[in-house]
Amino acid sequence: MAVSRKSSGMPPRSLPSVSLVPSPGKDGWRLEHSYAQLPALLHTAVEPTPVAMPRLVVWNRPLAESLGLDAIALAGEEGAAIFSGNRLPPGAAPLAQAYAGHQYGHFTTLGDGRAILLGEQITPRGERFDLQLKGAGPTPYSRRGDGRAALGPMLREYIISEAMHALGIPTTRSLAVTATGQPVYRQSALPGAVLTRVAASHLRVGTFQWAAAKGDAAALRALVDYTLRRHFPDRADAENPAHTLLTAVMESQAALLARWMFVGFVHGVMNTDNMALSGETIDYGPCAFMDAYDPATVFSSIDAHGRYAYGNQPGIAQWNLARLAETLLPLLHAEEAPAIALATEALDGFVKHYQRHWLADMRRKLGLFTEEADDALLIEGLLASMQKTKADFTNTFAGLTPVPESHAAVPGDEEFARWHERWQARLGRQPQTPGESSQLRHAHNPAVIPRNHLVEAALAAAEQNDLSVMERLLAVLADPYDHTRHDLAYRLPAPDGSAGYRTFCGT
Repeated sequence: MAVSRKSSGMPPRSLPSVSLVPSPGKDGWRLEHSYAQLPALLHTAVEPTPVAMPRLVVWNRPLAESLGLDAIALAGEEGAAIFSGNRLPPGAAPLAQAYAGHQYGHFTTLGDGRAILLGEQITPRGERFDLQLKGAGPTPYSRRGDGRAALGPMLREYIISEAMHALGIPTTRSLAVTATGQPVYRQSALPGAVLTRVAASHLRVGTFQWAAAKGDAAALRALVDYTLRRHFPDRADAENPAHTLLTAVMESQAALLARWMFVGFVHGVMNTDNMALSGETIDYGPCAFMDAYDPATVFSSIDAHGRYAYGNQPGIAQWNLARLAETLLPLLHAEEAPAIALATEALDGFVKHYQRHWLADMRRKLGLFTEEADDALLIEGLLASMQKTKADFTNTFAGLTPVPESHAAVPGDEEFARWHERWQARLGRQPQTPGESSQLRHAHNPAVIPRNHLVEAALAAAEQNDLSVMERLLAVLADPYDHTRHDLAYRLPAPDGSAGYRTFCGT
């Protein structure tokens, strides 16, 4: 495909201080610890708690290689020991990060209650990535929790995060899932596991909320400087660092949210501690993908009032950014009124940036290269028709570009027929050829997504020690924009729909 489907304009992932990549240690480890140099208020040293019988369940060899790790050496017992927390890799200095957060609108202090940062792996290209063990045992922030994770939710994060990566959406990724050989207890006894998460960083809105709640202005200033250097190095020398950071994060979140909406993704738990300042999607708890288009779609079992429904996500992102702005007010200006004015100006820009990204993404889905004033109305007309007919979100857009052996379908009512005529007329007013428009649509309308019933089937089989279902699903999801070779079973929604589908946090 000549047209790129990867997102652009996202923040860089490396600290500019890595001018010379350190020589690798055993098995390719190159761990540094820049976050640990931040004020002690923001982290606590803690080691993983050993487990009984570690065993690698899933190993992401391509990701390991890109990190500069020895993917073969770590694929066996050595990797199982490290990625379960039984053995520390060379150069590790494990810690748990402190942060707060608004959970469903209510403020609380949190921290890594079951996650431990091993360090920051420096890749052969000089990039910097956090390596974190999720489910590695209790920390000082566990709040009476066991610090553990169950196999199902960790495999779920692996599947969805890798699917999001293949879709071209900025995301944390999954390096490994390691079975612990011992149960965790939720509503029932479940097999335990540890996920190894790879992230540009784990800096969150909640990290700033923690420092602000503690009244530590020095820690806030250190966080601002560190976040700019790590994720927005081209803006690190700004005259007003706090305002620059707020604007940069706002812009990256607007782009990210548009990408979520682009594929029908419902995050499910958009608390402020789950908004990463890197612009990556983080925390795949009660997330899912829409089948039938409906802005009110909710999957999370604990989101009773639809706060984090699909259509509410852009507004919630702006709300979360307002909480970030509150923490930065003392740094924006010495006087309150000008500080509020600067924060408001930045936050008001979110809608403009989001609409620009959303409209650009939706034009691509319709094969539009040019811009016309009524394009938003054209797009909204299609979405209204889809909602009325309960049309499948993914298959409707995929069906706008039929290919041989394609199984995608579009609505068949008169309203859609009238919309289709308007769309064809709009295509005819641009200079690009029908073939170029078709290629653009192919590159931006996935043929497959992680269908909820397929993910559940893979997890159920994996919990019975059958990984073949998940492996086949991962193979298909690795190339979601191939419209020609996928089996029909991976393209259809659940036979009985997904109206009653519910997801759970896993904690």
